Amino acid sequence: MSEEQTIALVTGANKGIGYEIAAGLGALGWRVGVGARDDQRREAAVAKLRAGGADAFGVPLDVTSDESVRAAAAFLGDREGLDVLVNNAGITGGQPQDPIGADLDAVRRAVETNVIGVIRVTNAMLPLLRQSTSPRIVNMSSRVGSLTLQSGGAETGPISVAYAPSKSFLNAVTIQYAKQLAGTNILINAGCPGFTATDLNGFRGVRTPEQGAAIAIRLATLPGDGPTGGFFDDEGVIPW
Repeated sequence: MSEEQTIALVTGANKGIGYEIAAGLGALGWRVGVGARDDQRREAAVAKLRAGGADAFGVPLDVTSDESVRAAAAFLGDREGLDVLVNNAGITGGQPQDPIGADLDAVRRAVETNVIGVIRVTNAMLPLLRQSTSPRIVNMSSRVGSLTLQSGGAETGPISVAYAPSKSFLNAVTIQYAKQLAGTNILINAGCPGFTATDLNGFRGVRTPEQGAAIAIRLATLPGDGPTGGFFDDEGVIPW
């Protein structure tokens, strides 16, 4: 691992918020791995990032595949090392998502990508992160996963039996990692990008992907005495 350049991996970085996270970290002078499963889109994103001045490289990565994740970890271990992991890849599971008559396959897919995928990638990358002097893990969540907001009547979008609960699950997983990693130099937090216009919501969001990426960049660059086990958006702490 380079002692002079911070190395990050962003999953789902070929488009949308993930791409802008990679661009933002690249603008800091970091070397950024663009994790994505589609070869063509991944390499197109890398080329675009490089054209913009970022030191980017592609990492073939399907977060739902044990084999793919192991290969990505080996790739980084052999060639790059890793300081920061941003678990951004995610799916909604489609609509509608009413609990009654739910499409259980859609629920499983959402959990497999949004939760198990994060665990799979995080565990594979932890040996590399432990070698870093300032390791950070950022899990991209959503305020719709806040049980406090959901139960308190706050506006958190339509009824959702797949996407929203998967983000609640992810938040709980983030807390458990923070507990186990307490006393180490690894800081792990969940971040909410806000209602961002991406293909996940048919571009109905009111924030740009660049705005949505800001919280991930802030959490990825936390100082050593920064928080861990928290849930944040641009305005501050989000209640679990």
